[in-house]
Amino acid sequence: MTRRRGMQRSIPVLTALVAGLLLLTASARANEDPLAKRFGGPFELTASSGQRVSDVSLHGRLLLISFGYTHCPDICPTTLVLMTEALEKLGPSGDAIQPIFITVDPQRDTPTQLAAFARSFHPRLLMLTGTETEIASVAKAYRVHRHKFLFPGQSATDVNYGVDHGSLMYLMGVDGRFLTLIPYGATAERIAEVLRRYAVTRAGP
Repeated sequence: MTRRRGMQRSIPVLTALVAGLLLLTASARANEDPLAKRFGGPFELTASSGQRVSDVSLHGRLLLISFGYTHCPDICPTTLVLMTEALEKLGPSGDAIQPIFITVDPQRDTPTQLAAFARSFHPRLLMLTGTETEIASVAKAYRVHRHKFLFPGQSATDVNYGVDHGSLMYLMGVDGRFLTLIPYGATAERIAEVLRRYAVTRAGP
């Protein structure tokens, strides 16, 4: 009788444990990679070479993506220098990663302009531009804010405007899915550390 009562008392406990495990499993599945669906999406843009490039054509490699513009006085060049240094620190394993720069200023950043700008950075840096509609679409997909502003004394027709924009770097997987963010201000060593972890575990053939 005592044993039966003990078993009866244990049944609600076991039921609660099983229910809890099921709830945790369901919750984990529902929240699996919560950021993965927040950043990234399909795009088709124009490279500095003039060729059209899509997200699908880049599948098979890790993508390290930054947004900016060639007239940017500080943030963009700094980001690309750090990106270059981080990839160099990786050595041969860095070949698994494709560095990409997407302009937020398609009005001025033509393929020719991008090609000239790219010479100061990593030799494999892929520079992408497009129509205003295409850039607006990819910026929305990656949740990159961009806002044109005029300096004091300028008029609306002045072409020497500035662009306020997001400064994060995005690491995308070989299947195009979001992996992680790298904040502006991260050192080359820190960027290399993050890239090394994913290059070893996620890089495809």
